[in-house]
Amino acid sequence: MKAIAITRPGGPEVLELAERPDPVAGPGECLIRVAASGINRPDVLQRKGAYPPPPGASDLPGLEVAGEIVAGDSEALAAHGFKLGDKVCALVNGGGYAELCTAPIGQCLPVPKGWTLAQAATLPETCFTVWANVFDRAALQPGETLLIHGGSSGIGVTAIQIAKALGARVLVTVGSADKAQACLALGADVVINYREQDFVVEAKAATGGRGVDVILDMVAGDYIGRGVQALAEDGRLALIAVQGGVKSEIDAGLVLRRRLTITGSTLRPRSAAFKAGLARSLRDKVWPLIEAGRIKPVIDRELPAAQAAEAHTRMESNQHIGKIVLTWSRSEP
Repeated sequence: MKAIAITRPGGPEVLELAERPDPVAGPGECLIRVAASGINRPDVLQRKGAYPPPPGASDLPGLEVAGEIVAGDSEALAAHGFKLGDKVCALVNGGGYAELCTAPIGQCLPVPKGWTLAQAATLPETCFTVWANVFDRAALQPGETLLIHGGSSGIGVTAIQIAKALGARVLVTVGSADKAQACLALGADVVINYREQDFVVEAKAATGGRGVDVILDMVAGDYIGRGVQALAEDGRLALIAVQGGVKSEIDAGLVLRRRLTITGSTLRPRSAAFKAGLARSLRDKVWPLIEAGRIKPVIDRELPAAQAAEAHTRMESNQHIGKIVLTWSRSEP
């Protein structure tokens, strides 16, 4: 099969089209003929040598794919309601930048009705991450207020739409007017340009001085300490990345007086059983919203797989709105 390999740690130019042996599905797995692969920040970190794959995972980058099931554990497929030929999207531990990819069957979800395979490839990493952190760990409830940092990112556009569809009020931070407009079009109630405004001040103003109930933070650094200031009583801050650094000064007195919770998680190292549980929640709670048209795909760029370096360059420019997707063309075996 053709695949995109990381030839050495470095910039986007180290991504090269390569030939690799076709993978073989093991117990509890299926083999997917990949039509599209989603691009995510962890892929960039892996390319730089800062985020190695977990033991047993492919060294190829790529954490989400969409395509057709062409082989697999027949009993496990049947138990999850799948069969050969089904179109699915899947969260994988690695190996997604390839024409063929194995996936735990419990981490597969059906391609939503009306969605293309390229659109479906934008769903797994973002939906699993948002559900695990915003709704499981931070327990966002209908009527509460969510502040999303990086509202126009792949995670951000997903979080806006799911939170709005489930009855929350949504504030987002962005860095430009076009990103602000995109977030408003997706349903965000308040947009804060962090280059011109203080998100703590604006979050307080938007909530009548109360503060927000939940913050989804992919920045970290001093945003954590500032986020503590922006939270309401019993507020929860869910940390999913550290793009702004790993250290912050926090007012512990506010944490005590307001009964605040600061939590964080990374998805890739979690067990297949944990991820399968998330998939069940998504299929039950989020997939009906997608198929009802209340959550829409947001694709910034759809590029041929051979242009993976260009896709990574686009992601690192921070100019993208929504997801970047690689597409594959493979003849029938």
